[in-house]
Amino acid sequence: MKRRFFWLSFAVLGFSLMFNQVRAQDAREMQEPQKGFDKEKLFFGGNFGMSFGDYTFINITPQVGYQFNSYLSAGAGISFIGSSFVQRDFNGNKLYKDSYYSSGLNVFGRVSPIRFLFLQLQPEMNYTWGKTKFYNGQNELNLEGEFVPVLLAGVGVVIPAGRGAMIGMLQYNLIQNDRSIYGSRPFVSFGFNF
Repeated sequence: MKRRFFWLSFAVLGFSLMFNQVRAQDAREMQEPQKGFDKEKLFFGGNFGMSFGDYTFINITPQVGYQFNSYLSAGAGISFIGSSFVQRDFNGNKLYKDSYYSSGLNVFGRVSPIRFLFLQLQPEMNYTWGKTKFYNGQNELNLEGEFVPVLLAGVGVVIPAGRGAMIGMLQYNLIQNDRSIYGSRPFVSFGFNF
């Protein structure tokens, strides 16, 4: 019972904060619009994640964008994503380690048909490379570097949080390429804008 009360209170508080944020934004939008570039409409954010161990993952993807109006925003960013996986035998001894890296540039456009929900299209050009290291003395295998085009399409939700917002997205790479870091399935990402 206490657990349900906690989650209900948490949900009510979250919706109250979101409602207050909407009212404050509506009040700002009703003021006379400023002509030209408005630095208040710039936003910064992106994704950042790390895990270490037999499976290591590093994601550093900062972005900057501009909110043209309530419905349209666009921006650009850079990315570095690296992952490695250590394969072990039944005794726990290391057999090999696969490492795969990607770095690149992206641009994105967002359309918000309703408040707190958006559709995003994000073309990218990534440079990918990798290697396989064997622990039995066998020579290392290198995966030659190659440019890989990506076109991510997705739907996202914006959750206001103080002066910024948490962003949750479901994305899919429309250009299926074996060298893409995103794989062939839809994936979920989380980030923050401020």
